[in-house]
Amino acid sequence: MAWLTAATALLTMPGTAPAGADGTWRKVGGDARSGVSGLAYQGRTGNGAGVHVLVVHDNKRSGQQRLSRLTHREGSDRISPVTWDGPEPVDLEAIEAIPGMPGEYLALTGRGIVYRLKVTGSTATVVDYSPLPAIGEGDDFESFELVAQNGKLAALWADRGAGADRPATLYAAPLTFAPWGQPEFGAVTRRAYRAAYPTDDGTRHISDISVTGSGRIIVSSAADAGDDGPFDSAVSDAGRVTVSAAGRVGVKLAASPTVLGKFPQYKIEGVECLPGSADALLGTDDENRGGYVRAMAFCRA
Repeated sequence: MAWLTAATALLTMPGTAPAGADGTWRKVGGDARSGVSGLAYQGRTGNGAGVHVLVVHDNKRSGQQRLSRLTHREGSDRISPVTWDGPEPVDLEAIEAIPGMPGEYLALTGRGIVYRLKVTGSTATVVDYSPLPAIGEGDDFESFELVAQNGKLAALWADRGAGADRPATLYAAPLTFAPWGQPEFGAVTRRAYRAAYPTDDGTRHISDISVTGSGRIIVSSAADAGDDGPFDSAVSDAGRVTVSAAGRVGVKLAASPTVLGKFPQYKIEGVECLPGSADALLGTDDENRGGYVRAMAFCRA
């Protein structure tokens, strides 16, 4: 399990903020098929001045783009397609790198199907796929995160919730992999979560999750009034997660989440804490308006 220890150390390394953390939104998609539904850090650019990130798109029809690569630098964002090789998912909503397994990722659909991917160059090959455990009635997922602590691995994901009558349900479980590659989840715990902002009738209380090196849970929340908006969203400090040396996963959510930033007119669906930095890369899926990204210093330990 040395790879998990190394992965955890990487997440806690001090470092400079990536270029582009200037507090401005930059457009990376021009229509409803090219918004940002989830983000996964791949690595830094050759000179260290930017980052490469995988982007999932929530497209549903055969042949539509499922995955792209974003290169984010100061004053510049470049996005290019990644070919999907294998059974096509419907409605991809989140993606995360698997700690200690270079080039491997887990991507999640809205209905809870997890795809294990191997990304080489501009191709993502499906290694395996299977459903999440403990899917509840009406669950609609937009978030997924992997946490490496004490030589163990855990997964967090959430039903997004819907307004005052349905808070988000945050799920957590230990995670291992079968010899043939399938993800295997341990005992699942659940916690209810209500966003402090926005508070519209259609609020999605959790639209994405990221976790800092010290275990802080950073979530986005979003309100969506339709394909043309208006939209509203926020990023909040939701609580803390721990993974013991025995593999037990503990989640403590804040009674009153701290709102780190509010973003009227944007629908944030991607939050990714960047290793070696205090910054989170934020991505939006603004439906007919396309997708935007920006970096903000929300991931300080």
